[in-house]
Amino acid sequence: MTTKQRAYLKSLAMTMDPIFQIGKNSMTPELTKAVEEALNARELIKVSVLQNCADDPKELAQILAERTHSLVVQVIGKKIVLYKEGKPDKKKIQLP
Repeated sequence: MTTKQRAYLKSLAMTMDPIFQIGKNSMTPELTKAVEEALNARELIKVSVLQNCADDPKELAQILAERTHSLVVQVIGKKIVLYKEGKPDKKKIQLP
């Protein structure tokens, strides 16, 4: 992913609300499955890491990206933005 594409995805993610929260249970198989389904449907999602989660958000982002075969767009504070390119027939986001 180029820096221009990453910047474009960041700009799209700024107006989004987090659709998942990672709490004290941290990463569960159910959360991973739900995130993967959301990525397949939306391509770009935002995840919030709650204060009671002891894990580092950057590490959680890398783990989620590996498990869902997606890319980490950015991690700011306790917010994670993930992108997974959709299938050609279901593509919603056109990268520059």
